[in-house]
Amino acid sequence: MRRFILLSIFSLGFFVHLKAQTEEKKIDIHPDVHFRTFWMNTTYADTRYKSDYALGMSLNLGAKINYAKHWTLQLGYRTFANVMSTPIWDLDPVTGQTNRYETGLFDLLNTRDRLFGKLETLFLSYSKDRIGVEVGRMGINTDWVNAQDGRLSPTAVEGVHAWFAPSQRWKVGLWAIGRMSIRGSSEWLGVGETVGIFPQGRTVFGKQGAYFGNTESEWLSILEVDRQLRNGGKLHFSHTLAQNLFSTTWGSFEKSTKTKKGMLTLGIQSGVQHTVGDGGNPDLILAYKSPDDFNYALSGRVAWRTDRWLTHLNYTHVGGKGRWLSPREWGKDAWYTFIPRERNEGFESVDALVGYVEYRFEKIPVQVYLHGGVHWLSDLASAEANKYNFPSYRQVNIGLKLQPKGVKNLDFHLILVSKEPLSSQKLTPNQIYNKVELLHFNGILNWKWD
Repeated sequence: MRRFILLSIFSLGFFVHLKAQTEEKKIDIHPDVHFRTFWMNTTYADTRYKSDYALGMSLNLGAKINYAKHWTLQLGYRTFANVMSTPIWDLDPVTGQTNRYETGLFDLLNTRDRLFGKLETLFLSYSKDRIGVEVGRMGINTDWVNAQDGRLSPTAVEGVHAWFAPSQRWKVGLWAIGRMSIRGSSEWLGVGETVGIFPQGRTVFGKQGAYFGNTESEWLSILEVDRQLRNGGKLHFSHTLAQNLFSTTWGSFEKSTKTKKGMLTLGIQSGVQHTVGDGGNPDLILAYKSPDDFNYALSGRVAWRTDRWLTHLNYTHVGGKGRWLSPREWGKDAWYTFIPRERNEGFESVDALVGYVEYRFEKIPVQVYLHGGVHWLSDLASAEANKYNFPSYRQVNIGLKLQPKGVKNLDFHLILVSKEPLSSQKLTPNQIYNKVELLHFNGILNWKWD
């Protein structure tokens, strides 16, 4: 794949030279600077568990270079700093587990590293009218592989992205990915190498997961098709194929209707997933996904928007045989019931009911919101159905966003997260730490110059 990327960039560069012979040779350079500060801390109702905090900063320095109308070269190098923190690399004294939240701000492969960097963006693109192609290291935002921009940097991929819009209502996109730079890592890794950097949970036999470093997957492909309907509706389809791991087929339909008082939107999503190859390793103890898994999901939304208010109510059901899996290293869940700072992949059965309310003030650039949900998960006693030994829970997020008018592209975001178990049954320490009976706070500052 790496040779293919280099060959593709060389080929595009060759065509740049040929095309520029008949086009005006004009170069426009635009800086691409992104500074981010992220404060995070987690505390538990039971003080025996290890509480942590961390202040991280990242700075991306890059540029967007436009050449001969249709060609663009974009590059960016990002540095990371652990400005101050508790010893987040130490194990919790009660459970012996590693910290799940604050460590993700930095390098999970070397949690003691306080200063590091990586070449995050380097891609050449050509776009004209209804076609486009990008080759190199770039950002991504698809259903199951996406930026998941909840830490100091987003997830990025290395490969080829091509798109074609045969008409104003149709768009087709294709991704071919050979390496990834996930949030929480300082390195570019092969597709299989990224799986398991985040906590691995337990195997279907109830033992500690051991697929990290033992997962074989050479490439990842994504097909996307979008269709805008004449009546205000929108159809979306995607197929995510991880070689030797799994295939996820996903589709959605949304319809928005304007009224005198606002906008009503109805949406439905559905998809299926099955194992591909041996699920990462022929040894089931080391496999990421069991060979016989077949899962389905259905998700729905009712939303209402006005000039000041946004509200939506969402429901998701996951069922089938085995666990619905999507590497947490690759992105957030696609279903409507996703709430930041928790995911519902890794379960055979999920029923989630989630509501959201947001208000935008009229005279000051502030938004406040409340995000709350109830999540009924698979039986804790079944390792085959409940990968992370995670109890059913309720989650409430209270947030505030501020975008000062005096400074362009500056914004603040505060989030307070509470997660509590639904059942009154006594939980083990491993079912509490990193999961429930906790308060989690984020304070985020972003500034961009582009």
